[in-house]
Amino acid sequence: MIAGQHVYFIASLPMLHFPGKPPFSYGDFLASCGGLIPEAERRILEGIPRLFAGVPAYPRQPTLEKWAAFESALRNELVRLRCQQKKIEARHFMRGDTQAEPDYAQAAASAVKFISPLEAEFHLDQVRWFYLEELSFAHYFDFDFLVVYALKLLILERWERFNQADKMKLLEAALAVS
Repeated sequence: MIAGQHVYFIASLPMLHFPGKPPFSYGDFLASCGGLIPEAERRILEGIPRLFAGVPAYPRQPTLEKWAAFESALRNELVRLRCQQKKIEARHFMRGDTQAEPDYAQAAASAVKFISPLEAEFHLDQVRWFYLEELSFAHYFDFDFLVVYALKLLILERWERFNQADKMKLLEAALAVS
């Protein structure tokens, strides 16, 4: 086997599709990695949920660095647009590099036009999924593929939680607060 290649393990993983159901939990994914990938790579995979949740500290890994930069730029563009709507200064809420790329600006502008926050989140996750597809290009059996797979799995798990939520209880709770 070529160093850094995980042909048999990756070949055994089911395909992920957005939207769709996750084939297994993130915990089960990590458990399936046990003994099949180096421990250092497993530790990186264990840290991905913190990065996905927006915690800025993450392991140094090229694909994760690209993902973090993308996510930061997308979130900064959303901040910029929301602050513009509320007529407040955005620079206080920006994180990291504040340079926006046209693709992120367009994705964020589309998202803020949705009336439903859930529809906006769906749109943003479609943009994220597409970016992950780009990141995975030419990474078929290496660790970068597993990093992208992990991020996609976390997106699917997030939507599974949305879909399983008791919507009536959420509505009742929201109405009780207002």
